Formats: sequence, C-alpha cells, structure tokens
Amino acid sequence: MLTLLTFSALGFYQCTGGDNSISDHADRPNVIFIAIDDLRPELGCYGVDEIRTPYIDQLASEGVLFARHFCQVAVCAPSRASMWTGIRPDSLRVWHLGDRFRDLHPDVVTMPQYFNRYGYHTVSMGKIFHNHMPDSVSFDEPDLRPAAYKTAEMIDRDPESFYYDGAIREELAGVREERLRRNPRAYAGGWAYGRSTECSEAPDTAFYDGAQTELALETLKRLKSEDQPFFLALGYFRPHLPFVAPKRYWDLYEREGLSRAPNPFLPEDSPVMAMNSAYELTGCYDLEYVRHPSVFQLSEDTARLLKHGYYACVSYVDACVGRLLAGLEELGLHENTIVVMWGDHGWKLGEHGSWCKQTNYLNDTRVPLIIRVPGAMEGGKVCMQLTESVDIYPTLCELAGLPLPQVLGGESMVPVMEDPSIPGKQAAFTQFHRRPRVSPDGGRYMGYSMITERYHYVEWFTWDHQEKKAGALEAVELYDLGSDPAENRNLANKPDYENIRMDLARKMNEEWPGFKGS
Repeated sequence: MLTLLTFSALGFYQCTGGDNSISDHADRPNVIFIAIDDLRPELGCYGVDEIRTPYIDQLASEGVLFARHFCQVAVCAPSRASMWTGIRPDSLRVWHLGDRFRDLHPDVVTMPQYFNRYGYHTVSMGKIFHNHMPDSVSFDEPDLRPAAYKTAEMIDRDPESFYYDGAIREELAGVREERLRRNPRAYAGGWAYGRSTECSEAPDTAFYDGAQTELALETLKRLKSEDQPFFLALGYFRPHLPFVAPKRYWDLYEREGLSRAPNPFLPEDSPVMAMNSAYELTGCYDLEYVRHPSVFQLSEDTARLLKHGYYACVSYVDACVGRLLAGLEELGLHENTIVVMWGDHGWKLGEHGSWCKQTNYLNDTRVPLIIRVPGAMEGGKVCMQLTESVDIYPTLCELAGLPLPQVLGGESMVPVMEDPSIPGKQAAFTQFHRRPRVSPDGGRYMGYSMITERYHYVEWFTWDHQEKKAGALEAVELYDLGSDPAENRNLANKPDYENIRMDLARKMNEEWPGFKGS
C-alpha cells in the first residue's frame, strides 16, 4: 500500500546561499512567464507543418526548446499549482480544479513570491493558477485585467465563457437561466460554456486575450520606469474550449484539408480507468450528447470543426505572443528579459477516440516549453532530455542569479540548456486521479505514471479519498515508445515484456519512489 509523504509547511525551501537584501538586485534580468492553457506541442517549431505559429516559432529560434517536457497532472489547477510551487501533486495535495494550494498550505512559497523576496516587482494577469484564483501573497499586483472585464458582472466569470457575437451571448444567457434552475450551484455560475466554437469578424482586442495583451504592454511601459526588476506572469485562456477566435485566424486553414487523428480508437488492452470521458466537451451546450469514448465517437464533421477551432485559437494566441514580444523589443526590454512560454498540459484532438485532457497519456502530459535567455545562451537549441514542470522553478532562479531553493520536486535545467547533449533525468513522472463520476465502472483510482527514455509505465491503484492514500494495485500499463510512440498497445500483460515491466516497477517503487509524495 502506498502512503503519502508529508512535509513541514515551514520548511519547503532552504537557500544554498545569498541573502535577502535587495539593494544590489536592480540589474537582475526581468522575467516574462507566458502560460498558455490547453496548449499541446502542436506548433511549427515542434514539427507540425500544417499549423501556423510564426511568432512562437521565432521565439524558439532565439531560445531553448524542450522537446520532451512533461507536466505533473493533465488538468489546469493541479498542473499550475505544482509548477508554480515546484512541489509534486501528492505532497501539495492538489489533484483537482477545486483544490486550492494556498488553503491547504498557507506558508508555501511560490516562484513569483520567491522572486519578490529578492527584489522583484511581481505582476499577474490572466489565467495563472486557475480561473479567478489570484494569489495576493505571490504578486504585488495579483489580478490585473482589461477595464471591460473588471465590472461586477464580469469579475467572477470564467473568461472562457466570453463571446463576441451578440446572438451567441443572448443564447448563452438563456441556457444559463435553465442551468441555474436545474442547479443553483452550476459550474462557473452557469456561464461555462456556450457554443463550442465562434468565428466572428472582430479585431483581436475584442477578445479577452487580445485585450490583456494590450494591457500587458501598457504595464510593461510602466514597469520599465521602475528601479527594480519585474516578474510578469501572463496567462492566455485560448486555446481552451470554447474555440473562440477572430475570423482571420479561422481563415488560415482549410477545414477539409486538416489531418485527422491517426489512431481514433482506444489503446489495445487499456484498463477501464485509463481514458477520460471527454466530459469537458459536454460543458458546451451544442455537445451535451458526447459520451465516453468506449461507447461513443464524434462525427467526422464535428471532429473537423473542433480541430479547426483549436488551430484557429492557437494561431490567435500566437499572434498575441507576437504582439507582446514586439512590444518588449520596442520598449528596449528585449535584451534584459528572460521569456518563458509554457503549456499547462496537452489536449487530445481525437487521438484514442477522445478529446480534452485528464489522462496520463503523452498526448495530455507532454507540453511545450521554450525559454529564451538573451545574451547569455545560444538560441535555436533543442533539448531532447526528459524534463518536468517542477524543474522550472529552480531553473529560473539559477538563470536570474538567485540563490537556488531546495525545491522538493525538481532540479535546474540550466545544465541541459547549456549543453543539450549531456545526460539528463532518467525519468519524468505524472499522475491522475480518476473520479467515480467519470470512470466507466464507477470506481475511484489514482494512476502513477513514469516516462523513461524508451517506455511509459503506469500503475493504477484504488484511492481512498478520505485518507488521501492509495490502496490495491488494480491495473498496469506499459507502452514501448520506441515501436509505438502513439501508445496504441498496452504491453503490460504480454509475456515478452514481463521482465521489462518488472524492472520498471522496481525502478518506480524502489529506486525513484520520491515522486509519490515529494
């Protein structure tokens, strides 16, 4: 039986050196951290030719692209909480959207909070921890937002629920009334979501991400005049559902010419709890009929529409990133600002017959990460070593010249950034809690996942949610990424792979057990 390791709420970080004085820190590099929701490595710089992401591709050409980077949980709030604290999910005890790390661990020191202790002015805009989950402890300015979205009506709404078209807004208002009639505590006040897609003739700034890009540029102008470095965290909401973007980005693609997922079927011999139910699609009132992929497939027309919408939103956010980076250069901040672009988790586009995220499969856990360090590191590098989102915290500290904190879950990636050919981590770890309401058999499970150079190994346990600990081992998955990179065949029960399975189990549970609770 697995148990959770505990830790002292006052002892997360122990500096390796330095002091807390800020008088000599004015010349430290600034940091812009761009977090993009639901962004899989479906980008030109990751080798996807049919998508158009010229500005992110340009950023990659100037920085280090991490080709095999993994988040810790393939859902928003847990992934972000783990990354911002550098602590793995079992230790943080944040597994779901409603789990608030600050309520659970009031004294945890987040990355921006740590930078603030060393003289940085910290600013948060958009989706950083989760929708309207600002953390005033982490940021001097914890929740900047465009003026149109600061009203009493808008302040608590999920920006994913904002549309431009008046008819869709009116339609959603009617749907919301019905949702609240059925359930007064409906998710997101009944606003999330409306239609799954929107294509409107409108300027970029008519939508939330475009508007907050302009606000970010105004903020940078102000921060430039300050006598201290800044840490600006900017969270883009797209390409999260619904797929809402200006028409010009839809027009970049011919829907019928877009490729379809090559494996629109469940993996062979996969256990019942491994796949998500794609329930996120059902939050859109035009997709309420969607069911678990074990019993349901989207029509080809709908699948093409959703992929078209996803691509349009990615290209829209790419344009926002381009506007931001161009403004950074115009302001003369380009040469003294570290830029990070990170996706919080992946998103299936029909692979394994499913959509959305919420699994341990690589479609959901492998995420894009690009770090540009101006003047200090050669650009255009590609790091093929295994890296994890818990590694970002110590990495940015080292790049900014801060004393390295003893972050429980991660290690600095600077060595592999400087020389991507040197050996890196032997494994990356992810996990997912499958709840009864979305599991086909009604069970509750925790799946612990380990990715190595060649294999992906997963153990599924029953889960006691009251005691917060795992029980009996229920199922095992093993994928040979060398011969089956798309993870279409579970080999865990194949006699030819028994020795490999046993060796991976030993490594996960004996050699590298710390990811479960550390």
